[in-house]
Amino acid sequence: MKYSDACRQQIEEVLTSIVKNRQPEGLYKPVEYILSIGGKRIRPMLCMLGCALYDKSKVDQCLYPAVGLELFHNFTLLHDDIMDASEMRRNKPTVHIKWDDRTAILSGDAMMILAYQMVTRAPAGNLPKVLELFNRTAIEVCEGQQYDMYFESRMDISGDEYLEMIRLKTAVLLGACLQTGAIIGGASDQASEALYKFGCDAGMAFQLQDDWLDVYGDEEKFGKPIGGDIVINKKTFLLITAYNSLPEAARKELLYWLEKKDFDRQDKIDAVRNLYDDAKVSDTARLLMDQYYSRALEHLEYAGGTDEIRLELKEFAYQMMDRFR
Repeated sequence: MKYSDACRQQIEEVLTSIVKNRQPEGLYKPVEYILSIGGKRIRPMLCMLGCALYDKSKVDQCLYPAVGLELFHNFTLLHDDIMDASEMRRNKPTVHIKWDDRTAILSGDAMMILAYQMVTRAPAGNLPKVLELFNRTAIEVCEGQQYDMYFESRMDISGDEYLEMIRLKTAVLLGACLQTGAIIGGASDQASEALYKFGCDAGMAFQLQDDWLDVYGDEEKFGKPIGGDIVINKKTFLLITAYNSLPEAARKELLYWLEKKDFDRQDKIDAVRNLYDDAKVSDTARLLMDQYYSRALEHLEYAGGTDEIRLELKEFAYQMMDRFR
């Protein structure tokens, strides 16, 4: 059994116990619900692996901060679903649909406070660094969400702006989970920073891959219908790169499909994908993914630690990218 499997089992046990039988039910049932509908627990598992990489004997001290990071992640999902008016999360009704907006907002607030309670259970000697990292990361995630909201009404988005948005919204939390574990595990500042960079670059590669798979992936392997981002005009790396690189006539055609209100779903997907092909955005995206992935592995080697756990982290990064390899 992989070391991460044992970590995941501990994480689930704590998550199940956090709000069980707590009152008032109207506040805690939605929290219990969103925690019960799945998720791979990647973030808390990475936190515990980050600790084990340097000192397995301290992993138990990492459990509650790891759970706190998972609570924070799920809090952001709960509030994101309200902002995006999403009706489904992991094939289940979102909290604001199953209950209502007010309940979802308040339960999300409670999750954020519970996250702080868990994170502050880090060992006293590590707490200042852990809390500083958590606070910095939490505000960065909010900044990333705001940039994403700005992009909804803009087309003059550069590739660098988009990459900064996904770094803030997605990648920094993966990096922070690993670095939190490394801090508790007694890693040097240089090693913990390298592990943070590993998580960030792996997260960037994963998000770019997600953009690519929505257009070019295998529907059965991807796990959801292809072309969903195209249908809703989601600003992805592929859309932004195509818009910025296509000649004027092709750009006008792309804008036509973005502005068209009534359309056949497959017609729009096919037309936009053809424009992406003209702009060669698939090659551009895959090259950038590979650059982030390769750089992540370089950071992991520099982070040091035990060979056993470093290999497991390397396998984790590979599995994240294996959906199109």
